[in-house]
Amino acid sequence: RKTQWGWVPRSADKATALVDLMKQEVLASKVIHTDDTPVRVQGDGQDGPFTGRFWVYVGDAAHPYTVYDYTPSRKRDGPARFLEGYEGYLQADAFGGYDGIYASGEVIEVACWAHCRRYFYDARSTDSNRAHRMLAWVRRLYDVERDAKKLDAQQRLALRQEQSKPLLETMKQWLDEQQPKLLPKSPIGDAANYALNNWNALIRYLDDGDLDIDNNEAEQALRGIAIGRRNWLFLGSDRGGRAAAVHYSLIQSAKRHGLDPFAYLRDVLLRITAQGQANLHELLPDRWKAALES
Repeated sequence: RKTQWGWVPRSADKATALVDLMKQEVLASKVIHTDDTPVRVQGDGQDGPFTGRFWVYVGDAAHPYTVYDYTPSRKRDGPARFLEGYEGYLQADAFGGYDGIYASGEVIEVACWAHCRRYFYDARSTDSNRAHRMLAWVRRLYDVERDAKKLDAQQRLALRQEQSKPLLETMKQWLDEQQPKLLPKSPIGDAANYALNNWNALIRYLDDGDLDIDNNEAEQALRGIAIGRRNWLFLGSDRGGRAAAVHYSLIQSAKRHGLDPFAYLRDVLLRITAQGQANLHELLPDRWKAALES
């Protein structure tokens, strides 16, 4: 087992340049979805145990790679470092660490209606009428998105402008009327405050047919880590976190293209060992798949 543990960081070292190439591709996306999840880090006894963080960055359809990053904390310098130089839309939750990134004006915030909806769902037991009214409206927004999935970006934009925009205007007017009547620290008060404080980002998806109503792509990309964490429980060190991020990037990007992760990883590591860092573009999962099928 100790030998196997040693293989993980050494193989990650070999594949880091390939994941860096995936990162460059992701940063060329028009839209990036991102989210994070905590992980327990054992440390060396002097600086641990502590809570580290895995971050995921999901590229758009033109840059179909899913890249993970590890940081020893949830400070904003992690995403700020990863997204340095990026210009485009960033879909995420309302984590304050992104505020400095949005302040530059080069990265445009897109919020998540699924995240907003949870606040109203949690308020059902204390203010059923108001909570269910908002939940019903959000359901109608998703009904529009169900139809929009069948359309191209321009048609999707037109459909949202026709059906979702008037509904969102009604929701905003109702929230403005209700907010003064709500206890600020109540569940329904928290829900209304969250929606209004993030309103411009929540309706951003009306501006472009390539944007999504929610951040479910990033949340789903973290699901494998959440499930695996129940088995491996913690990371041994920061080095282990960085190595895990490399492997998660390779595996999830391979799965995104319908590849067998084991077959892909085996070939990639053999070829990197044989040819070094030459022709790394050929090892990107979509290009590896195309070569396999040709």
